[in-house]
Amino acid sequence: MKLFKSILLGLALTTATGAFAEPAYTKGVVKKVAPDAGKVTIIHEELINLEMPAMTMVFRVADEAMFGQLEPGANIEFVAERVNGKLTVTELK
Repeated sequence: MKLFKSILLGLALTTATGAFAEPAYTKGVVKKVAPDAGKVTIIHEELINLEMPAMTMVFRVADEAMFGQLEPGANIEFVAERVNGKLTVTELK
């Protein structure tokens, strides 16, 4: 019975911390693409998960394959996270 209670408590804590939550996608417009540097400049709306207001900023790109979807002027939806202390685009729609 103790094991069952521990499992339920762990599941409740995982759910409460958002481990199963959908990633927070943000809308933006690609301003500049620099594949050689592994970076993209995006004019974006508020990044709620990072507590940042809307602005223009440079991000690293987690996967080089993403550069195929990034071109100046493109409207995108993306997820940005801190990866090893660097703001990084980790997902694209």
